Amino acid sequence: MKKFLSIFLALSILFSCIAVSSFSATANTGVTYYVDSIDGDNSNSGHSPEEAWKDLGGFTNETLSAGDTVLFRRGGTYDCAVTLTGIEGTKDAPFVISSYGEGERPILTTDLHEEIFTFVDCSYITVSDIQMTAPKGGGIWIDTINKESVGITVENVYFFGMPNGKVNNRDDLSRGAAPARAAIMVKGLPANSRYPVNNLTIKGCEVYDTANGFLIWGSWNDQQNPWCDDDEKDPIYNEGLLIEDCYFHEMDAEAVIIGICDGALVTNCRAINTCQGEGIDENGDILYFTAAMWFWGSENSTIQYCEIAGQKNVGDGMTVDFDSGTNNCTYQYIYSHDNQRFIVNNAKDDPQRNNVVRYCLSVNDNKGRSAVASGNGEDGFRFYNNTIINCGEFQFYNLTNSLVANNIIIPAEGEVINCDIADELKANNIYSNNCYYNALSLAVDPFSMNTLPAFTGGEEIEAFMLAVNSPLIGAGMAIDDGLTTDFFGNEITSNNIGCYMGNGEEPESKTENIFVKILRLIKNLFDRLLHEIDVIMEDIEDIKKKN
Repeated sequence: MKKFLSIFLALSILFSCIAVSSFSATANTGVTYYVDSIDGDNSNSGHSPEEAWKDLGGFTNETLSAGDTVLFRRGGTYDCAVTLTGIEGTKDAPFVISSYGEGERPILTTDLHEEIFTFVDCSYITVSDIQMTAPKGGGIWIDTINKESVGITVENVYFFGMPNGKVNNRDDLSRGAAPARAAIMVKGLPANSRYPVNNLTIKGCEVYDTANGFLIWGSWNDQQNPWCDDDEKDPIYNEGLLIEDCYFHEMDAEAVIIGICDGALVTNCRAINTCQGEGIDENGDILYFTAAMWFWGSENSTIQYCEIAGQKNVGDGMTVDFDSGTNNCTYQYIYSHDNQRFIVNNAKDDPQRNNVVRYCLSVNDNKGRSAVASGNGEDGFRFYNNTIINCGEFQFYNLTNSLVANNIIIPAEGEVINCDIADELKANNIYSNNCYYNALSLAVDPFSMNTLPAFTGGEEIEAFMLAVNSPLIGAGMAIDDGLTTDFFGNEITSNNIGCYMGNGEEPESKTENIFVKILRLIKNLFDRLLHEIDVIMEDIEDIKKKN
């Protein structure tokens, strides 16, 4: 068992009465300490349930080491804000904070504008099976000052009742979980050091009535200036991040930010009614931007098998966002519904490269305009086998060397699908085998279909499987990406258009005859003309305002 190597441990316990304790760690290993707010006493030894301490004040004369465990009795409430510095557990002997006994998980809380736990230069700590609430503070802040952090795990923790009210600007992301109104903050933007937080695992957690969820940041450059020019970037990525089986709901702002990470994975999570702050003033002007789950300056990372719904932020509120120099990242198998929009990618400086969106289902993401790329655009972008139902205006601008294929796109009434033909002629993009309905097809997509897809109908997401008589069965182009299942979990057995890749589902569905199609296309052309008139009128108004 590896013991601590000349570390200094400062444990500051801040009670509501402002009591503070601190101590240094030596070489004990494998000791379990019990804390019981119901029947405990700080004069006890703390080494058994019968000899449990009342609160963390009992730690004053104790030492901690790799393999030690601190257990809080279930059903109790514990008032504390704890800072651990230099704790070094090991993979086989982590330092553990958890619970014991029966009943509801223990509640750890503070009335201070502080984090319940701050881990500085710590490795192999496990926090599990507790609840955290901080009406003026935050949950956990993981930071590095003098060395890398490795192997911290947060599992089955319920974060609730942290600041979640209306604000007029973005939260402070630079100084910890409390200023950020967050359940978990890793480092900050900008960071305090060049040392990463690697192999962090967060799983089985729930975040409720808390403004922000898990905000993960690496280090951008030596000057710690996140707004630097592209040639000044020198990132130190956090590696090995896993966020799994977490549930975020009823939140003013964001669920997950994957900032400056390499190889991160967010999987099987739900973000329902996050980004509830609309972010506009009394005149409707945008004050700030938030989105549920997004990338910032990251590489080789994936968000998958997630449900994202109910975002209200007017400026953003999208499901898909590759931001500020994100490359080689992927959204796949995402169920997005009832958000402001499905996608807006914000490239800073040079175009972002080789990002992917595939096998996603978007339904009623139609309060605002979707754009596959903004700013300096996307190069090598791949957008395929997605099903987009009842969306707002959908724009394919600022793409180069990209693939848009096998998608079903059905805008809401009166909305359009846009691209810039002049730009497309020199952009080297491929548009192929897409299906458009309720809007005119893109002129740059010669192999597209404009027809009723023939979904099976029914309840929830199964309604958007293709029926056996759908004209989209077998009508897609083959894309060799190594995937074996479609959005619905079916084995891929057919090259279809959309996120369903089976051989068709019973019963047969309604199809469109030629006369109905002609009338629909005339209406779509009329909608297009009205849209262009609206654009011209907006341009005229902008000119008047400038003059």
